[in-house]
Amino acid sequence: MAVSAQLLVEELEIFGLECEEALVEKLIELCALYGQNEEGMAGELIAFCTSTHNDCVTAETLNSFEHEFLSKRLSKARLGASKGSGHAGARDIVSIQELIEVEEEEETLLNSYTTPSKGSQKRAITTPETPLTKRSVSTRSPHQLLSPSSFSPSATPSQKYSSRSNRGEVVASFGSAQVMSWSGREGASNISLKVLGYPEPLTGSYKSMFQKLPDIREVLTCKIEELGSELKEHYKIEAFTPVLVTAQVCFAVRHIDQMLSSCPKDCHSYVYLRQEPVTLLGQIGCDSNGKLNHKSVILEGDREHSSGAQIPVDLSELKEYSLFPGQVVVMEGINTTGRKLVATRLYEGVPLPFHQPTEEDGDSEQIMVLVACGPYTTSDSITFDPLLDLITIINHDRPDVCILSCLLTSPFEEVFKQCLRTIIEGTRSSGSHLIFVPSLRDVHHEPVYPQPPFSCSDLPREDKKRVQFVSEPCTLCINGMIFGLTSTDLLLHMGAEEISSSSGTSDRFSRILKHILTQRSYYPLYPPQEDMAIDYENFYAYAQLPVTPDVFIAPSELRYFVKDILGCICVNPGRLTKGQVGGTFGRLYLRRQAAGAEGRRSPCTAAQVVRI
Repeated sequence: MAVSAQLLVEELEIFGLECEEALVEKLIELCALYGQNEEGMAGELIAFCTSTHNDCVTAETLNSFEHEFLSKRLSKARLGASKGSGHAGARDIVSIQELIEVEEEEETLLNSYTTPSKGSQKRAITTPETPLTKRSVSTRSPHQLLSPSSFSPSATPSQKYSSRSNRGEVVASFGSAQVMSWSGREGASNISLKVLGYPEPLTGSYKSMFQKLPDIREVLTCKIEELGSELKEHYKIEAFTPVLVTAQVCFAVRHIDQMLSSCPKDCHSYVYLRQEPVTLLGQIGCDSNGKLNHKSVILEGDREHSSGAQIPVDLSELKEYSLFPGQVVVMEGINTTGRKLVATRLYEGVPLPFHQPTEEDGDSEQIMVLVACGPYTTSDSITFDPLLDLITIINHDRPDVCILSCLLTSPFEEVFKQCLRTIIEGTRSSGSHLIFVPSLRDVHHEPVYPQPPFSCSDLPREDKKRVQFVSEPCTLCINGMIFGLTSTDLLLHMGAEEISSSSGTSDRFSRILKHILTQRSYYPLYPPQEDMAIDYENFYAYAQLPVTPDVFIAPSELRYFVKDILGCICVNPGRLTKGQVGGTFGRLYLRRQAAGAEGRRSPCTAAQVVRI
């Protein structure tokens, strides 16, 4: 059933809901995915927006609408259908895999108790040299590993993905990318890969869910004190004023006012002591359980000067600001009543210095880096056509390094291993170095942040030198050029909580990325989004920026881009698939400065975001 974008927009406008063109396309995908017509989808979206008190349709609203309402309703309907009938209709990859495994186990069990008839298939003879395996997939080619028949004989490729006409289109670029042909050095480059960490990077699993509230408070306090010390030194601030002392002084001044109310006016001159500006160090918070807004901002003071005391903040005197919960700031203002700080100045954060390359960092020849983030299948098919197309691109362009963020929503580790085997074996001829970054949305992997690397004990010896598994997040040094890698959707998480005011045009993506660099953390938001399980003891050790990266990779559901933020090239390569259609990936050309060169020049000479 075809869904009309015009009818969908008209249905929403009846109730005063406006929707951008990109969001209308998303709604059309949801209609097709959940079997709704224009009127039904519009009615349910309006009901959802009314119940959640949303006046407009945003990307975040649609994301919540899909996960909190549509998907739950669909799962309930499937559960009811499976209970009411003896058979199931269309099945997803999870149920298909379950059926395959159950069928094989039953067949193995029956074969062990029965004697095969003459016409039946003979059971495989097993010896120590040829052991019986549950599923003999090692003899298949990489493309056969992820072919439709490997999951279900009836699986069909996505029609929308197969019929796309914009493959290879460049949608965002940086530098001199327009006049370049993209190719690596075909495995001839001397690539030096090193994971940075202080004192060492995260390399394995750890025990989580044992942290106590005082331990979390200790981590947050250390972060406030460290950034406060840097700001104090950078801006030459003499001393920070305690929040409690400010309130006590203003309380005393109010009593003096009352005592001097009957005195002559010339006795009141010293009372204006209370108008003296104060400088406070603390962390931005919200005075309620709701979202931060310009009237609910509080400043939680540090432990050393303020013993963690809080004070509400009035932002009316600030012409420009950008704040989010968990942000460490230094504010200057006036506290006339002892109840609220009227902020008059907000000190900008200071980023870390860049890495200085040395002779040990390898050669300074130009290299090509490809960046892609899953999902690697479309939402309407269990075939891995987008992943196979990406492998074809890697073999054609032969990039020196491929950075792949994994998003495999199947809970079966066997499927994940098939994907890994397909990528590794399929790109072997290209000679590209492969970097795998895990994701909290990988159902088969540990759902804790920071996230340990994937473990792959059966990696072939010939691939061990070119395949590397890193943690989430990760700071990676490639030939002396620093990459900040994460698969968490920072832009979506922080964009939903950030508030700002600006006299001119202001780009939210740029503000958020600047916060990440100046807060010196891969995830400075506190409290975190609800689905983020953060272990703060390991967060303090493994999720901080050791230096300002030369390139920061921040994949997001939001619009792709390439931006220069404080000298750091920030790239959102987008997702390889977006619903039922193809998505995007990124590619960069980099050449670092020679060791010992004066000044700094960005190593990124060109970058593009391209449709798959």
